[in-house]
Amino acid sequence: MKLAFSTLGVPGLPLADVLRLASTHGYHGVELRIHPEEPVHPGLGPEQRADVAAQFAAAGVEVLGLAGYTRVAAPGEDEPVIEEMRGLLGLARDLGAPFVRVLPGGSGEQSAAEADAVAARRLGTAAEYAADLGVRILLETHDSHRTGADAMRVLGLVGHRHVGALWDVMHTWLGGEQPQETFAALSPYLGYVQVKDIVSAEDTTPLALGAGVLPLAECVEVLSRHGWDGWLCWEYEKRWYEAAEPLEVLLGAGREHLTRMLSESA
Repeated sequence: MKLAFSTLGVPGLPLADVLRLASTHGYHGVELRIHPEEPVHPGLGPEQRADVAAQFAAAGVEVLGLAGYTRVAAPGEDEPVIEEMRGLLGLARDLGAPFVRVLPGGSGEQSAAEADAVAARRLGTAAEYAADLGVRILLETHDSHRTGADAMRVLGLVGHRHVGALWDVMHTWLGGEQPQETFAALSPYLGYVQVKDIVSAEDTTPLALGAGVLPLAECVEVLSRHGWDGWLCWEYEKRWYEAAEPLEVLLGAGREHLTRMLSESA
């Protein structure tokens, strides 16, 4: 498996510094948080996009994916949601990223069936555009659809190979799903896996990998046992927890912890 980290852990850091951290600490790729406050966002022009792609190529680091914030199950009109996905997909194509992350974002005003149908309709429409660009849309296990079983309801309705799943191990655990259950649900759709660690179910402050309560070893063991050979991406949510330790000082030990788990599960 290849290892990456998300720029959510180093909010606003210049891209050159992000790539230096990846190279120094032995990460194969980076997941880019896509937001106007970050150095990479859909507002970049063609020359700026080409420069970003060139910086990644020069560093020998891959753009794993673009972590967008499109909420595909949210109430409202379809077109703004679809247009937002198209913007992310175009940026991904220009940067050479194989994946775009979207969130469910369903509302308590909807029934589960309504939220599923809205998300599936929008993802199905965007899937054709994604296919033309050679990029895959991944629905993250998050908020209204936090388990693999939840995400599978939507993905089964879409039925398109350019729409898949991003397994966030925290949300599936908080949803009461065991790693084997999540993998069984998501394996036909799985794009990559976000790993992290937290203090507890009540306190999701990010910690160094292996220092918290999440079943990371079990997740890696399940993936290895089934021969899955994709990406593990460390999403350290420093952006939302200012008091959390800086990711920069944890990256080396985090890579060693992931490598050790992979070795032990081989």
